[in-house]
Parts: sequence; structure tokens; C-alpha cells
Amino acid sequence: MSTQHEAGRAATHRVLILGAGYAGMSAAIQLAARVKQREDVQVVLVNAQERFTERLRLHMTATGQQLAELSIPELLEGTGARFVRGWVTAVDADAKTVRIDDDRVLHYDTLVYGLGSVPDTAAVPGVEDHAHTLTGAQDAEVLADRLARLGSGTVVVAGSGLTGVESAAEIAERHPELDVVLLGRDEPGAAMNPKAGAYLRAALDRLGVTVRSGVEVVKVLPDAVELAGGESIAAGAVLWTSGTRTSPLAAAAGLAVDERGRIVTDPALRSVSHPEVYAVGDAAAIRQGYGVMHGTCQGGMPTGVHAAVSIVRALKGRQPKPFRFGYYHTPVSLGRHDAVVQFTRPDDSPRRIHLTGRMAARYKETVTASPWPTYGRMKKMPASGAFWPRGGRFTRGAEGAE
Repeated sequence: MSTQHEAGRAATHRVLILGAGYAGMSAAIQLAARVKQREDVQVVLVNAQERFTERLRLHMTATGQQLAELSIPELLEGTGARFVRGWVTAVDADAKTVRIDDDRVLHYDTLVYGLGSVPDTAAVPGVEDHAHTLTGAQDAEVLADRLARLGSGTVVVAGSGLTGVESAAEIAERHPELDVVLLGRDEPGAAMNPKAGAYLRAALDRLGVTVRSGVEVVKVLPDAVELAGGESIAAGAVLWTSGTRTSPLAAAAGLAVDERGRIVTDPALRSVSHPEVYAVGDAAAIRQGYGVMHGTCQGGMPTGVHAAVSIVRALKGRQPKPFRFGYYHTPVSLGRHDAVVQFTRPDDSPRRIHLTGRMAARYKETVTASPWPTYGRMKKMPASGAFWPRGGRFTRGAEGAE
């Protein structure tokens, strides 16, 4: 009896998915839906929280706006995938094990690594101790409470990328009693076409956001930030959106990583050092014809779906296909009723066409809300999740990527 039980266990192919962000959730739902009728495949999703983090809406949470609490177990309901709550504390790629909360060990045959990036709080002194970040909903709620209690004074948003722009606009709109200063090396909207960038900067100006570009924060103090050159700006609160870092777990596991700690993948999203490991989302260094992808929701979800489809192909004894993806837009909210949507070429360079104003705000909201109906459709029709822009000539180099 025991021997039969062990043989039955050995026959089960264990797929472990680490991280339930947009990419990890896509992988879990897509894979579970495709192997639902197979008793020889087990799908387990591990995440530190039961609540799904809507990273696309964290700037709203940070200003006290109440959002729906999305439960990961509920999103997985009916798929057959099992959810394990816990912090991943170690990965042993050679032993094919993952340690959870230091006291549990999970074994896998195939691993999907989706432990994405977090704000880089280590590069500048004082950020860890004195700045707020948008790592997750709890951090955003702490900032919302701080802003509500300030009453007056200055809020510094460090980092003029898209997260910084959206956060500065949201804070200025929701808290007109506060002075919002947006600091960064680059001009906000610098990657957009000139008209779209000009609209974005004019919107920040209308909201009363003071923009300082060409500056670098070198230290964060309890009540100020210091800039290169010695200038100091008083701040009742600092939000840090400048730069991200990946978990050191992949490198510690012995997986081949790039200079930023991202897992280097082959064209099918498998680790080049450990092909039984797939890397998805911004945990992966995925090379396309135009270069290495940067982490976004629009690219993250397709990587999760592709990993799932590739695993199913491998289970059937077939070779996974190369992953190809081309960017198509950059939607940026500017408060609740304004936005800019910059349409892009597959390599993420800006096209001439863009949307602004309320139409762009509606477009942005549709994009932000799209994962939930997408997950719902994938449960019933897995193939519905496998459609995204492949990028044409811009991504054909993906087949030969290393």
C-alpha cells in the first residue's frame, strides 16, 4: 500500500509558482485551467499575502481612496490550483526545493519564478528609514494616513518616472492643502512624443505640482531631502519612486542572473542555467529583438501565460515556442479625470498618436481594470489569454536570443 502511494506521488508533476503579481496570477490561472482534467499535475501558488496587490492602483490607495480587496484564493477558485500563504525565504535550484517562512519546504518539478521588483530603498541613505514607498497596499495605506494628518506642508515625490508622476498628480488632486514637489533626473513624460509630454507637464502644473528635473536626491532626512550640490528641501512626507530592485533569492539559488538580479532566460522564458525554472514578469531578463524587456503589467501578464502554455507543451513532450512581445501603449493617470495615453511602437518608442483628457482617463481605467475579466475568461477559455501583440519585425530576434 505504501509503495503504491509513493509511486502515485512520484507520478505527479509538481508545478510551483512563486509570487502572485500580475504575471504569477496569469501563470497560475492559465496553467491550472489547462491541466484541470489531469490528475498527474499539481499547481501550487505561493504568495506572502492573501490580498492581491493592484500595483496599478497603489497611488490611489496612497491618497485614501477605498478599493476593492481582491482575494487570491477567490481569484483561484474553481481552477484546482492550491494557494499557500507565506514568505519565500530560500530557493535551492539544484535540490528543487523552496523554503517558506523558514519552517516549511515545498518540492517542485517545474518552478515559475515571479518574485518581482520592489522600490530600491538601499541606494540612497535615509530612504529605508524616512521615506514611504508603494511596495504594497499596506505601505500605501500608511502613506495615506500620514498625508491625511499633515494638514499643511510639503510632500516630496522622488522619482519622475510614471509612478512618480501618477502619485504626484493624485496627491495634489486629493490634498490641495499640501504642496507637492516632484523631483527627478529626467523631465516628466520625457519618453513621450513632444505633444503628449507637454500635455502631461501642463496637467501637473494645473494641479499645482512643482516639478524639479535635472536633480538627484542624495539623502533623505526625517524632515527634508538633500540634493546633489547641497540644496535641502523641507518635507513633511517623502514618497520614494526612484528605481527598483529585485529579490536576491534568485542569485542565491544559483540561477544565472543579470547585473540587476533578474533571471536570464532562453527564448521560451526558461532559466539558461536551470531549464526547469521559468521566470516571468520583472523577475526575468527577457531579450527581444529590441533589447531586454522592462517590467510592466502589459508585458508581465503575457509572460505568465506563455510560461503556462510552455509547461503544458513540455508535459506533452513538445518543445516550448519562443516568447515574443511588443509594447503598444503607455497610459498615465493625472488624477481621477485626466490622463495621457501614449501609443507606442513594439520597441516602446512613442508614436505620434496619443489620447488626453477624460477619454484618456477612461482608457486608463479600462486598462487598470482589465486583469480581472481577463482572469475570469481564462478560467473558462484558457486560449482567450494567449492573445497579445507579438511585435512583428521588432521581436523576431527573440528566436535567437540567449
